[in-house]
Amino acid sequence: MGLDYDLSEHQSLSLAASVNHYAGHDYNNMLNDYVSPAQPQTNQLFTRATNSVFSGLNGELTGTYTKTYALPRKEWSVLGQYARNDGTFGYDFDQYQNSTTNLEVGSASYRERSRGRTPGSEVTLQTDLTQPFGEKQTLETGLKSIWRSTGSVANVDGLTRGVTEDFVRLPGRSTDFSYDQNVQSAYATYTNKLTKKLTLSLGSRLERTGLAADFRTNDTSFVRSYLTLLPNGNAQYSFSDNNSVRAAYSRRITRPYIDYLNPFRDRSDPKNLVYGNPNLNPELTDSYELSFNTNGKAGSLNIAASMRRTGNAIESIRLGPDANGVTQQTYANVAANAYYQLNFYGSAKPAKGWDISGGPDIQYIVRRSPSLGIERRGFTAGLNLNSSYKLPKNFTLQGFVFASLPSPDLQGRGSGNLYYQMGAKKTFLKDKADVVLNLAAPFNDYWLYRNTTDTPTFTETNRNYAYQRSFRLSFNYRFGQAQQTKQRKSISNDDVKGGGSKQGGQ
Repeated sequence: MGLDYDLSEHQSLSLAASVNHYAGHDYNNMLNDYVSPAQPQTNQLFTRATNSVFSGLNGELTGTYTKTYALPRKEWSVLGQYARNDGTFGYDFDQYQNSTTNLEVGSASYRERSRGRTPGSEVTLQTDLTQPFGEKQTLETGLKSIWRSTGSVANVDGLTRGVTEDFVRLPGRSTDFSYDQNVQSAYATYTNKLTKKLTLSLGSRLERTGLAADFRTNDTSFVRSYLTLLPNGNAQYSFSDNNSVRAAYSRRITRPYIDYLNPFRDRSDPKNLVYGNPNLNPELTDSYELSFNTNGKAGSLNIAASMRRTGNAIESIRLGPDANGVTQQTYANVAANAYYQLNFYGSAKPAKGWDISGGPDIQYIVRRSPSLGIERRGFTAGLNLNSSYKLPKNFTLQGFVFASLPSPDLQGRGSGNLYYQMGAKKTFLKDKADVVLNLAAPFNDYWLYRNTTDTPTFTETNRNYAYQRSFRLSFNYRFGQAQQTKQRKSISNDDVKGGGSKQGGQ
């Protein structure tokens, strides 16, 4: 939802808000048959039925003040944003000792449940000034500050048949962790159109990051800060109005967040403990790119060759197994990664009413970890295509497909992927309303993700069945004079590395 208001000819205010809620379950049945000829006392046989639960509520409210001037291209803006990203996670499992099948819940030899939450907030203040110098030179400057706060609070209860009558709190299994990440930055970019065909841009960004963590379960904490200089630059040469070549360099920082930092130990799989690492350092990536772009009546084409290097990459690593056959999965700055990429992206109109866009992407990946004594390299590729075809009576057919080959990981190999959608749209009420029906993966019930882990001490294959078949029916109605809506300035906080193992579905 958004609102724009013009205070005067050169001053405007805007507000934008969004809310997103998600929730779900992840069901898992496990058969554990562990045999150790050397240590038969560690042998284990049991089945375990696990129901993992997760939910989240994300919301943003952004306000912007913009002032323009009689001098063309001069602009000053002030932006503020408040965001919440709260999540919950947990699991319930029933374990049946010395059994190869799940029994009734009342027959479970051991039951365990865990509930936790990851509260999170983010406040951002930003101001930007664009100052032209003549028709060919421009200086863009800005200040930005981000205050992030997150954490994890979790408890674990257990019930042992014949020992406890009800669930009891398990000592040493709770987590009470808070984490603050504050970033202040100053940046400037100078652009000069040196000739009619050549444009040069140089810039830099200086950031200070302050971190504070508090582990209340064991009464420990740390506070630290660091400075980071992030230069960037690009040069563009236009052969004509429709053909140009561009060379660019940039350094960017990616900071780990709760998915990677959360120290809560997930023991829902007794042979693989999963936890985050609150002592992670940020990633620094140097990117180099050379691209060619051409536009014509038949369509457009962009070809880009790039190289990215990350010297302190955050990787998921597996450790162990120990004497009891238990492995541990966490994250560490243990790798130097290089990505050599060739990307093709184009758009075309093969026939009247038919639009198609997208293209292939090819990568050669090198991952090195001297501390683990590992070097992995190999090719991967992906394909991204969008297409739409207009039919009579305001009907439109549309489709989308994304596919990728398996890629080399530091300790194994990732899975390939295939996802596609197709649908139809009907426009009516004088182009003010749409009804859209989309079908996702209608021809396959699920996609099987195969991941392998290969270490000097063990090899593991993981198969995850992702059920993707679904349909979506949506209705859109446009009113007012949408063509007069101004493009709002927005805040882009893209410096956080998220995802991780999604402990508890975060």
